Amino acid sequence: MINIQGVNYRYRNAADNALESISLEVQPGKILGLLGPNGAGKTTLISLLSGNLKLQSGSILVDGTDLQNLHKNNPAAVCLAPQDFAFYPSLTVGENLTFFARISPKGEGRRTAEAQIEFALDFCQLSHVLKQPACSLSGGLQRRLNLAITLLASPNYLLLDEPTVGVDPQTRAFILESVKALSQSGLGVVYTSHYMEEVEAIADQLAIIDGGKLLRYGDKSALLESRSSLCLKLVNLSEEESRAKLAEFGNVEVAPADDCVSLEIDLLTTVTVGQVLAAVEGAGGRICEVSYGRPKLESLFLGLTHRSLRD
Repeated sequence: MINIQGVNYRYRNAADNALESISLEVQPGKILGLLGPNGAGKTTLISLLSGNLKLQSGSILVDGTDLQNLHKNNPAAVCLAPQDFAFYPSLTVGENLTFFARISPKGEGRRTAEAQIEFALDFCQLSHVLKQPACSLSGGLQRRLNLAITLLASPNYLLLDEPTVGVDPQTRAFILESVKALSQSGLGVVYTSHYMEEVEAIADQLAIIDGGKLLRYGDKSALLESRSSLCLKLVNLSEEESRAKLAEFGNVEVAPADDCVSLEIDLLTTVTVGQVLAAVEGAGGRICEVSYGRPKLESLFLGLTHRSLRD
């Protein structure tokens, strides 16, 4: 288990901390979805876990070992698949894998270089492009090569930073299935993405950060079930009037509709459905359709951060 306790980090000359009192855990065999707007601190946390930044305060233990000592003695334990491609474009797929397998850190029980390459090729389904230059591959195949290189070290914990950027739907589905398979094999995974539906589909736990602070952390189902979502279709009220009248009850998202106002409210825990319906009718609105249930992850996120993930 990766145990993160009270971690703070501030860049040189920065007025505020990039991370402030962050405490969470990454469990073996579980996927932690790490979410936050741009500039929230996700990359800083990933950089600390991967050893690209040095810890300033707080503690990070990996299976009971201090992270700094771990990177010196067993650097293969925690590996990062970065958003930017980490291979040589002019080399073939096979040449890239051979090179990185030979320099890959190997701890006790690690596969030989040949076995590492065979596993990575098979798992990421790259055997058919073994002799092709990496620069000639499609974006989806390049993403798979990026993942294959990371897996050469046989890590215990895998850090995935935007692993599906710029890929087609088939490759996205393949990568998500692969990440779930790795988790089921016992790897602990930290998964960051701008695609809410991806995180909602595969994550076991969620950590939502903004402004360097941890806003929510815990089991995905528990976090989503702790809140309620109310969907309404209204007439006789404009979008602006609907937002103004209902903002006090929770985060309001309006969807395009031809003949009515369609909206979703991530209700505050103290609010009842009856209060909302009464407010609509009191403002002169007429309700055409209503549904009530668990909110989507995006609604939870927007309710906490008050802005879209792509800001």
